[in-house]
Amino acid sequence: MQAFQNTLIFSEFWMDCGFNFGTMIFVMTVLEVQTNGFFDTAARLWRNGKMLMGATAAGAALLAGGGCTQTILTAPQRSATEQLLLSTAADRAMTSTNFSLFNGKKVFLDASNLDSYDSKYAIGSIRDALSRSGALLVRNETNSDIVIEARSGALSIDAATTLIGVPGAGVPVPLAGAVSIPELALFKSQKQFSLAKLALLAYETHGGKHIYSSGPMIGKAYNHYYRFLGFITCTSTDIPAKHRSTVVK
Repeated sequence: MQAFQNTLIFSEFWMDCGFNFGTMIFVMTVLEVQTNGFFDTAARLWRNGKMLMGATAAGAALLAGGGCTQTILTAPQRSATEQLLLSTAADRAMTSTNFSLFNGKKVFLDASNLDSYDSKYAIGSIRDALSRSGALLVRNETNSDIVIEARSGALSIDAATTLIGVPGAGVPVPLAGAVSIPELALFKSQKQFSLAKLALLAYETHGGKHIYSSGPMIGKAYNHYYRFLGFITCTSTDIPAKHRSTVVK
């Protein structure tokens, strides 16, 4: 059952990253090692005359484990991918609604109820959508014909991580404290899904008569990162600012 679940995980990995048939055979060999053990799998490869593939895979693994490169130029509190996920979702939430109703009207945007991550960008996306529709944005409510209240039901990210291997852990050692054991990942996936749920309410500045309710405006984005054997990586994303299905070997 565990091998079947792992096969499903790797199948999604292939579809996202577009690996070729040779890579698929390699991954299936690794799954066989996990299921039947290294020596049984090696014996089968020997009998079938596939020692070259086994030696190539072992050599690649040794090369990958023999060196390490780490480059850190800056360490901001939030990653660019996180910010792009949220801003992309906010942009997409604004594309599903027609604001031509406000064409030529003086509009004041009240964003006091929009409180979430990257709320300033979301407010900017709303102002941009209104302006493109012909609304005349004003900075003072008293100078407006219409007040538009913006609110957010969600503007955040869900994440899921899958690991096939040994997770990192701290092992207590007598008289020496805890020793940190690094993560040993045969396969690891990290998936992020952003969701924006915004809504607008418009009413007359003088009198408060209801004019418009947008209802929920939904925007989504995703970013999937995969690492295989510690050195084969792949990113699949629908964020325009990032490359889709980029594989680094």
